[in-house]
Amino acid sequence: MRERIMRFFWPISFGILLLLLWEFGVVHHLLDLKSFQLPVPSEIATSLFENYKQAFRDMFITVSGALIGLAIGSFLGFSIAVVATIFPKWGFGGMILVTALNAVPIVALSPIMNLWFRTGMLQKIGVVTVVCMAAMAINAYYGMNDLKPFSIDLMHSAAASRWLIFKKLRLPNCLPNVFTALRINIASSIIAAIISEYFATSTAGLGFGIKDNLRKAEMAMGWSYIVVASLAGVILYLFIVLVERDVIKWHASQR
Repeated sequence: MRERIMRFFWPISFGILLLLLWEFGVVHHLLDLKSFQLPVPSEIATSLFENYKQAFRDMFITVSGALIGLAIGSFLGFSIAVVATIFPKWGFGGMILVTALNAVPIVALSPIMNLWFRTGMLQKIGVVTVVCMAAMAINAYYGMNDLKPFSIDLMHSAAASRWLIFKKLRLPNCLPNVFTALRINIASSIIAAIISEYFATSTAGLGFGIKDNLRKAEMAMGWSYIVVASLAGVILYLFIVLVERDVIKWHASQR
């Protein structure tokens, strides 16, 4: 119990200390910033409290698009990993192409998706799908093929079919990698959705709110949108962690 308490005590203490240094101007002095350039936490909290309805409405728009894109991208990435595992002769080359796709910057994808789709939501989903697909494909493919030699030999000695090997060996072995990809994609999907909203024609979402408020020099409100985006990412990340603990409780990482 003492170890568990101390594990949370130090990060929380560091966070509180950082907020206090920020609130009392130490961070401004160190970075040579003015108060209008970086509002203090109390100003950000006040602005968020006064405009929380609009902020959370925009958060729902951004998060909904991010989650839809995450689901589609993860499904496509997992499907690519399955096909690459079933057909290993071209599987490695396919992973190279997926890795190359992952190297395309989000700021280049967003204008392209803006030309392909008419609505900001579809553009956002398209960007998030491409971003999330690569991480899932690479991680799932690695998990399906990083097998212990004796396990695959044992399945072959029992004359197990390819489907049985996939169901009983490859799929359970890749689940930790799948959840690793999901944890990565949670943060990536929120970031991709926010960046795509900078280029979208719609006037809603966290990305538009950040851009619009900073453009109007309403720095506290702009930072409150950043705080809301961070909270959404943390909550979704914790949800994935809880699901992971329940689904792969048998894995060594959960003991």
